[in-house]
Amino acid sequence: MSSIKGPAPSTTTLDGSPLRVAIVHSRWNKTVIDALLAGTLAKLKALGVKESNIVIQSVPGSFELPLACSKVVSGSHVQAGATATDLLGGLNFGASMSSPRPSSRTSTPAPAVISMPSQPFDAVIAIGVLIKGSTMHFEYICESVTHALMRVQLDTGVPVIFGVLTALTDDQALERAGIGRGENKGHNHGEDWAAAAVEMASHTRRWAEGKF
Repeated sequence: MSSIKGPAPSTTTLDGSPLRVAIVHSRWNKTVIDALLAGTLAKLKALGVKESNIVIQSVPGSFELPLACSKVVSGSHVQAGATATDLLGGLNFGASMSSPRPSSRTSTPAPAVISMPSQPFDAVIAIGVLIKGSTMHFEYICESVTHALMRVQLDTGVPVIFGVLTALTDDQALERAGIGRGENKGHNHGEDWAAAAVEMASHTRRWAEGKF
């Protein structure tokens, strides 16, 4: 019997070519994380997101994901539309304070201008893997991270895709990364998170312009 789980296909064509997406992942349970990250990246690129518009950051564990996602979003707004000028490139620190002023500016190097990304992130994908152990740690972290990631997207207005596996066993986590140990390898949920990111980012852009 086939499962009824999983999202229905999007009714619109997903085009990620204009989008900028961040992936923030934990490093806990690395084998599963690596597979989920690979699935997410492959799907983003298949949907047209340019590799240069994908930024990946890592944090120690899932508990650190909400703060990292919040800072990544705010940092991308700092980058957007900015041109960073390295003012040190126009200064000469080699001369002593008592040295006479140079008679010409021709030897002074021009400031180094660095082009910054021109748009903030359209979506952030938070990837983590939590596997239940013998204490209440699992329940506390699951609930805290879930609520905090929701708050980040509501506070910032930027879609934050919930890519945190909350598995009861190792095998459940492996199967949801498409690397199950049995005959059924399972499905890599990173692909679903990537599609959700592109869809929600596209919707959010339209809605912000009053288009429905």
